[in-house]
Amino acid sequence: MATKEQINKERLPGHVAIIMDGNGRWAKKRGNQRIFGHKEGVKSVRETVEAAADLGISHITLYAFSRENWNRPKHEIEALMSLLISTIDREIKTLIENNIRLLCIGDITGLPDNVRGKIAEAKKKTENNTGLNLVLALNYSARWELAEAMRNFGNDVKQGRTEDDLDNDTVKKYLTTKDIPDPDLLIRTSGECRLSNFLLWQLAYTELYFTEVLWPDFRKENFYEAIVDYQNRERRFGKTSGQLKDQNESNKKKNNAPHYG
Repeated sequence: MATKEQINKERLPGHVAIIMDGNGRWAKKRGNQRIFGHKEGVKSVRETVEAAADLGISHITLYAFSRENWNRPKHEIEALMSLLISTIDREIKTLIENNIRLLCIGDITGLPDNVRGKIAEAKKKTENNTGLNLVLALNYSARWELAEAMRNFGNDVKQGRTEDDLDNDTVKKYLTTKDIPDPDLLIRTSGECRLSNFLLWQLAYTELYFTEVLWPDFRKENFYEAIVDYQNRERRFGKTSGQLKDQNESNKKKNNAPHYG
């Protein structure tokens, strides 16, 4: 049976986050510069987004550029920014035709003017789309995000809000992902097994999937394999297996109960 056919459409993750790792190593293996790997990685982005949209997943977040990436060589950063602009230009028509909405998280104000302009243009053109939400994490850092949340809450306290208002729901409202559900599944390619300062608050109960496949080689089949693996896991959220079983049975009884009126 093909991997896609093994996927239960009733148990899909609503939000999949991806750390697209291994572009540089992929290029180095072939005797090319790192940017060659990033360019090839665009094909993987296209395949993954198409697969997610086809399955009916509501959100997919791609870790495209971290705040730490500014430490890379200047020529690589400039090439990455240029690649981002050209990719948006090339793919915007496809996003519109496939009802995909583009969103961004991170410190967008820290990006070059031409990049910010291109992102704003693409978001505007896709804002009414109702299918897959494609979220790009750009100039993003989870520690930066949490520090900003604390700073903004502190400013609101000065305006009259009290510390007693601070709870999990309040924190979420101060994050750049405030309008985005937490990821159900995180995929990281290239065999690395760490989070790299990505969505640290949001990943508290996320299922983690690590694969040896380098990002430029990641295709729809690899994405389907991650979904199948996810569906074979039991998500307990602190509860026991017995509690989940009782809860599921209770929900089934409610759903099967006759309705009158």
